[in-house]
Amino acid sequence: MSPPRIIVLVAIQGVQLLDVSGPLDVFAGANVQSGVEAYRLQVVGVTRGAIRASSGARLLPDLTIEEDRRVSALPRLHTMLVAGAPHAGDAPAEPMLLDWLRRMAPGTRRYGSVCRGAFLLAEAGLLDGRRVTTHWAVADRLGSLFPAVTVDDDAILVRDGKVRTAAGVTTGLDLALALVEEDLGRDVALKVASQLVMYFKRSGGQGQFRRRAVPAAANRSALQELQRWVAAHPGQQHDVPSLALRMGVSPRHLTRLFREEVGVTPASWVEAARVTVARELLESGDLAPKQVAAECGFSSVDTLRRAFMRVVGVTPADYRKRHATPAQ
Repeated sequence: MSPPRIIVLVAIQGVQLLDVSGPLDVFAGANVQSGVEAYRLQVVGVTRGAIRASSGARLLPDLTIEEDRRVSALPRLHTMLVAGAPHAGDAPAEPMLLDWLRRMAPGTRRYGSVCRGAFLLAEAGLLDGRRVTTHWAVADRLGSLFPAVTVDDDAILVRDGKVRTAAGVTTGLDLALALVEEDLGRDVALKVASQLVMYFKRSGGQGQFRRRAVPAAANRSALQELQRWVAAHPGQQHDVPSLALRMGVSPRHLTRLFREEVGVTPASWVEAARVTVARELLESGDLAPKQVAAECGFSSVDTLRRAFMRVVGVTPADYRKRHATPAQ
């Protein structure tokens, strides 16, 4: 029988507990479903003592970097995952942690992160030249701080060479399940997903969870007023000539203003604004798709569906299933 794969979850003070416990439960479930000790799980902290999670719960690590001899005594690490924390990336990480990550990562078969754990790997220089993902809310910041890293702000999971990264919080379960499929096959992974009552492959990307799908408002007050009017009346005609006439400028000037102030074309902004209203209607109401399309200014259900897929990454029907408020 093959020796168990050593899986290390690195957790810092203030860790998001689910970033640790989620993957651990998936790997533990794989041991049960496979009938063998496929994985040996270790939680590694930085310094001695309990780790206080962001929720206030306390986590006792199996090993600590401060007691590095015990970590080094482990057989070759198969997988090292760095868990995220709400504050990760807000201040420089502990040098002891960064040095340890740099020393351990090359000897692993694969390493990666969950959510904001990507900031710690990036600060250690372990994501340079890689394509990664992290929580959509901090993806731009990760890319700005570490320009050598390519950040995909919509992906749930990204695999690049030996690096594996997951988006935010619950996607740590998706990442662990994908790793189980890599190691033990689809059948075991399906059984684990079934046992944990989770999707084997969730559809769409992070766009469906991002609450601010519309590009930021313009700086000019006149353009802001136009944007507010469009958002309040999504069902009306909003082509460039109509919008330009309402604002009292030429279509060419309006297009230039949108590109300079908002960073997109008027048509792209209007589409995103209409999709935002459609999301609200799908979440809170019971309108038929044809009614939602008409309310939001889409010429047909197919047009709504195509725009929704572009902006959100899933179909309106799938979005309603996952996000609609249950009827009372």
